[in-house]
Amino acid sequence: MLTESGDLSALTLLGQNKNVPSKKLETFPNRHPGRNYVIELRTEEFTSLCPATGQPDFGIITIRYIPGPRIVESKSLKLYLWSFRNEGCFQEHLVNVILDDLVQALEPVWLEVSGQFAARGGITITVRAAHRSPPGP
Repeated sequence: MLTESGDLSALTLLGQNKNVPSKKLETFPNRHPGRNYVIELRTEEFTSLCPATGQPDFGIITIRYIPGPRIVESKSLKLYLWSFRNEGCFQEHLVNVILDDLVQALEPVWLEVSGQFAARGGITITVRAAHRSPPGP
């Protein structure tokens, strides 16, 4: 089934000149709900702030999920991730917040968020958090 015009009705950011950080995650219907398929989204331009020093933290965020009834619209995800740029948050907590917000918006079959953060003090940190276990073959 192709994208239907009604799929676009709830999207307020896509195709608009709205390029400001936002916590709003917009979604559209999954037109293949009986099939388990994986969607992977990745950004290598993620930044947030260390809550103790205020110094920037740079990371790669990867989101992988098997959709349930909804799929995240990528521009809204970009603006959502951008909203962390000026927020102080420990990396371990940050990955779990992103996971929780996506689970609430999407009701996925399975979802994993991974954050690979650049070295600070000579130590890199990778955090992975998952909602449910991936279905078996």
